[in-house]
Amino acid sequence: MKTLITLVIAAMLTTAGPAVAGPDPLPSWTEGPARSRILNFVQTVTQQGGPDYVAPADRIAVFDNDGTLWSEQPAYFQLLFAIDRVKSLAAKHPEWKKKQPFKAVLEGDMKALAASGEKGLLELVIATHVGNTSDEFAVIVKDWLATAKHPKFQRPYTDLVFQPMLELLAYLRAHGFKTYIVSGGGIEFLRVFAEERYGIPPEQVFGSSVKTKYEVRDGNPVIVRLPEVDFIDDKAGKPVGINTFIGKRPIAAFGNSDGDFQMLEWVTSGPGARFGLIVHHDDAAREFAYDRHSAFGRLDRGLDEAPKRGWTLVSMKTDWRRVYPE
Repeated sequence: MKTLITLVIAAMLTTAGPAVAGPDPLPSWTEGPARSRILNFVQTVTQQGGPDYVAPADRIAVFDNDGTLWSEQPAYFQLLFAIDRVKSLAAKHPEWKKKQPFKAVLEGDMKALAASGEKGLLELVIATHVGNTSDEFAVIVKDWLATAKHPKFQRPYTDLVFQPMLELLAYLRAHGFKTYIVSGGGIEFLRVFAEERYGIPPEQVFGSSVKTKYEVRDGNPVIVRLPEVDFIDDKAGKPVGINTFIGKRPIAAFGNSDGDFQMLEWVTSGPGARFGLIVHHDDAAREFAYDRHSAFGRLDRGLDEAPKRGWTLVSMKTDWRRVYPE
């Protein structure tokens, strides 16, 4: 009898893969293809002796931030931060009243601001994010996040992280994955809150950056932020940034827009088991509904090619039981 019991237990342990054992690791995900693919992928790459087993050192997953880990409408949250900074600094810059895109910000003309394009948005960021030290900038961002509220939800921006993605991050880490943020947003902006909200430490956060230099001010060594772009971590820049800062090709990539296309393409074209996922914002009731024609987080090519490339397209409306943490 003892031998029979032992065999039964052994069989149960063998057939129950790590992705499905124990409490539900993804309670905010509905039953369906998206959830199943995540669980199956993790089980596949963590099953020792399996044909697609991946050693823990190579279990690397990269995540976009805006629209993937938190909301990005009505505009990228860092842009809303820059807009608030323009308003707070306007008294020191009277010339902004007649100069675009600053004039558009001060007059609340979002159409004119959007019309300024990437060049105009970059000009806003440069004017409002530099001339200080890295420590001073972190304090400015922290103070803003503590007081600013989203115009639609009237909640702090750091409340608007996606609960299903928080569960996914934790699930991957529980199975030996190292999780990274690879964002078009500013690296020093993200590092202020990424560890607290996502459990991702600063050294695993990469983003766009301005040039910096080392100085000694009043006897104190500091890193000074300069009014010059260093690196844009978006579109084709994402694979370049991953290669530069991580040094390995990840085995899983998560995004939501065409700005993540090259990252998904590069990650999923490698050998062995690979996983790509796109969050599709189609829930106007609980969040926002947008894709092909959005000024922020535009999803067009990715929407068409995800099925052809085997990427998982997640419907926020049907695949997520809830959007934000309660």
